[in-house]
Amino acid sequence: MADVPTRESLVHALYEAAELEHNLMCTYLYAAFSLKSEGEGLTAKEAEAVSRWRRVLLEIAVEEMSHLTAVWNVTAALGAAPRFGRTNFPLDSGLLPAGVVVKLAPFGEASLQHFVHLERPEGSDEPDGDGFEPEVRFTRGFHAAPRLTPMALDYETVGVFYAELAARLRAFVDALGEKVAFAGDPELQLSSAEVDLAGARPVICSKTALAAFRTIVEQGEGAPLHSSGSHFQKFADVRAEYRALLAENPSFSPAWPAATNPVLRPPFRREGRVWIEHEEAAEAVDLANTGYSTMLRLLAYAYVLPRTNPNKRLVVDLGVKLMRAVTLYGERAARLPAGPSNPDCHAGMSFTALRDASPLLPGASAAQYFVERFEQMKIAADRLARNGDDRTVRAARLLADLTRRIAALAGEPHTVAPARAVAPAPAAEPAPPAAAAAPPVPRVEGDVEHIEGRKLTLLFEQKRCIHARFCVTGAPDVFLANVKGPWISPDATEVESLVEIAHACPSGAIRYVRKDGKADERAPKVNLLAVREGGPYAVRGELRLAGAQFRATLCRCGASKNKPFCDGSHHDVKFDATGEPPSGTTDMLPVRNGPLEIDPELDGPLQVRGNLEITSGTGRVVARVTQARLCRCGASAKKPFCDGSHARIGFRSE
Repeated sequence: MADVPTRESLVHALYEAAELEHNLMCTYLYAAFSLKSEGEGLTAKEAEAVSRWRRVLLEIAVEEMSHLTAVWNVTAALGAAPRFGRTNFPLDSGLLPAGVVVKLAPFGEASLQHFVHLERPEGSDEPDGDGFEPEVRFTRGFHAAPRLTPMALDYETVGVFYAELAARLRAFVDALGEKVAFAGDPELQLSSAEVDLAGARPVICSKTALAAFRTIVEQGEGAPLHSSGSHFQKFADVRAEYRALLAENPSFSPAWPAATNPVLRPPFRREGRVWIEHEEAAEAVDLANTGYSTMLRLLAYAYVLPRTNPNKRLVVDLGVKLMRAVTLYGERAARLPAGPSNPDCHAGMSFTALRDASPLLPGASAAQYFVERFEQMKIAADRLARNGDDRTVRAARLLADLTRRIAALAGEPHTVAPARAVAPAPAAEPAPPAAAAAPPVPRVEGDVEHIEGRKLTLLFEQKRCIHARFCVTGAPDVFLANVKGPWISPDATEVESLVEIAHACPSGAIRYVRKDGKADERAPKVNLLAVREGGPYAVRGELRLAGAQFRATLCRCGASKNKPFCDGSHHDVKFDATGEPPSGTTDMLPVRNGPLEIDPELDGPLQVRGNLEITSGTGRVVARVTQARLCRCGASAKKPFCDGSHARIGFRSE
């Protein structure tokens, strides 16, 4: 048993893995925040390339977050609390092996080379970037005698680290058995039900734990030398393109001169650190740091809530959305001066870590904590937004929306249940009207017209109508086109035919409540979302979207004045988007119906959660998902999925 690692030593190693993934994520985000945008001194060709590089950096940062989630889940599976904290930048020698240097720096030749070096496969001779060499060369000591005190591992590359971690986990499981080894409650881990990350897969055995390690290595750190799509290869491709553009234009400067290792107060050790004295920059960094630390608090809190608790998904969702505001403040800081002590550089988000980011205790106290924190951020955001800068104005809008949403933790409703029509009190059935009788005068409640028939009440909502014309062509005696005044006669056709016409209405503008004792419309057996050629999303399911019940057409051109619903504006703006996107993951879902929650993010995409089949306009399966972010600004290059273009084009929604 001497060679069998202890549970404590495995958790110790996993804590270092979490810190490593966490630090890498922050450094990639910092470099992305420093990149310039169109209209900031770049040619059209350069702006297009820099925009792509920003997407690459952000995508890799998201994948690092996915790796971090996988490490958290493995830690929780072993029965320990995941590690959310980290040491502030720059890291002192010894916290990581000598060859692993991590610090915040703007995008450039040196930082790019540093990223390539960090993500290099085993055996690669890629050097580190200039200025990133370790201060001290050392080897973490190793003692052959067994010790109960956990000892840090030494490694040259991250791939080697995970290989050793996997070997130790196998030895631990072989000695104790699967059931004893993985004693943690999987319901406390993060899954695809809470967040759309590949690493959010519950770990229940050595197979799932080792698969998580393998994905981390293959996707980025330690991937094979020519593995297309790995972090190493992506950074190498960006480096090659950057050098080519620099050769064409030696004055090409793709990034703002953001500080290397910025800090918010005069540092005790000034070497390698930049104090942010400019007040507006300091306020932006303060808000960015607060949003970042609150995001960590929210994710930590999610790990003390079981999956059956609806607040688990709420706090994760709030944390993910909060990072959108953090991004805006991080970008704003990189565009402001650091201050008189450092006149040659700009500010930058410092990612200041809390002294301890342990989960808050579950219950009312946690809710109060988060409500207070969001209110404080909102007040500071509103104050900073008075400068009129687009990024701070957008961030203030986001924080106002999130402050409203956080009230759900304190017992306020989070989502509005879909409105269901209520039939009027039953009355004696009138005699059938004459064929030529005028249509009945509707009763209007809000935006919905209620038209009484003998066997059902027909409901019509003009604002939801997209003029698909299934009604006027399928039942022309009922729906009288081009007439003045009342135009719907429910009794002019058989009730079953009228029910079929209502079901064919893609927007849900036509609904009904039966009076004959038969069942009203029910949720479909398969939740479907069809991508219409040059038009909206047509969705059918057990919808959780204010006002919608089982059918809706949702805007994807960005021009509707009735967002999130389509109002036909795609015709006016000549929206050009295919209804036949390529197929992606189409594995059959174990369950194909159930609640389908659609959350229109403020100034962002449609966040969809639930079992859903996305189809082309002709019915071909595009994807089967349980969670997706769908473009509704019209600009994504990955339609129907969001690629972040809403931020680039300044998309606005209510």
